[in-house]
Parts: sequence; structure tokens; C-alpha cells
Amino acid sequence: MIKVVFADDEELVRSGLRTMISVAPDIELVGEAADGRTAVEAARRLHPDVALLDIKMRAPDDGIRALRAIQTLPEPPAVAMLTTFDVDEYVSLALRFGANGFLLKDIEPAALVRAIRDLARGGAVLDPSVAARMVNAHRDEQRAAAPARRLLASLSDREREVVALIGKGLSNAEIGGTLHLSEATVKGYVSAVLSKIGAANRVQAALLAYRGGLVD
Repeated sequence: MIKVVFADDEELVRSGLRTMISVAPDIELVGEAADGRTAVEAARRLHPDVALLDIKMRAPDDGIRALRAIQTLPEPPAVAMLTTFDVDEYVSLALRFGANGFLLKDIEPAALVRAIRDLARGGAVLDPSVAARMVNAHRDEQRAAAPARRLLASLSDREREVVALIGKGLSNAEIGGTLHLSEATVKGYVSAVLSKIGAANRVQAALLAYRGGLVD
């Protein structure tokens, strides 16, 4: 029996996933969550074979942070991100953090069941339309490398350290522990950095860190 956990902040989506999974005799839904933190706890406690995560939940980087945390578990499940057409930058980050697949939220029931089975066997799943957009996003990243490096050059050494750690998915508390700074001080650095580089949120800052070469 394939054990599955999924997370999405919309009840309608969770209900649809619940229904689609219930028809497969070899797949068991063992847990669900409405946010990333609960998803990580469910994965830690229930030991699923597959986790399906909304790539963008209540906070812009909630799905990405959940993916990163799940990947640190002793025996992490295969993780596929549930996405829409307008989150290319999140897809790029999820790929860097080890996602095993990307599925559109309007996936057909039979296709979802096949994807879960493939993931449980160690395979990777990628909706063709998402793949096409990822190719375009990769080209955009290549073109954006030089402007990203110029933006990063305008930051202080400490600010670049903070951006690099944001790029690695660390929280303010984790950044503070790494750099031996208080969480309040880190919060100040993050706010200053976002303002200087014109980023709306941490995900955009993380993407800049990758494009500018601060993170491999």
C-alpha cells in the first residue's frame, strides 16, 4: 500500500485530492494539511511514501520551506509540488531543493494516481506544460544572471551573506544562528535587503541568490 500525505491551503483542492486518491485500491491517504508546518509534522509522524505539496500556500514560501524540511527527514518521501501556471520562480526553487515532480492542480484523477505510483517507485513526474514553462524560465535565468550580479554587488558583505542563506531556505532564526546575530537583527537585514534589491518577498530574494551565483 502506498501511503500519501498532501498539503494545500484550499479546502476545495484538498477535497478534490481526497476524492481522487480514494478510488485507488493500492493508495492510502494517511494525512493532510492546510499549511507547510503541519505537512512537515505529518510527514515526520506518518512516514508516507509520497507527499504532495501546494507550492505556494499561506505564506509565499510555505511550500518551498516545507519541501526543504521534509528533505531533511531520515527517510524522506518522494515529493511532488502542486502548482499553477503563474509560479515559475517557485518551480525553479523547488527543483533546486530536490522536488521529485511538478503537477498541475487541475490534473485528471487517473493521471494523479499514475503519478503517485511512479513517485512511489522512485520515478519523477512532470506535467508537460510545466516542463515547457521551466525551459523558458531557465532561459530567463540565464539572461538575468548579469543583472542579478550587479544587484548583489550593491549590497554589503553581511547583506550578501544574508541573501545567500535566504537562498538556502533558512529562516530568520536559522540565519541568526549561522551568523551569530539576534533574530531581530536578521529581520532588519532581510527588510533592508528586500528593499535594496526590489524584491517583494524572500522567494524572489532566494531566486536572485541563485541567479547571481551566491548559491550553487
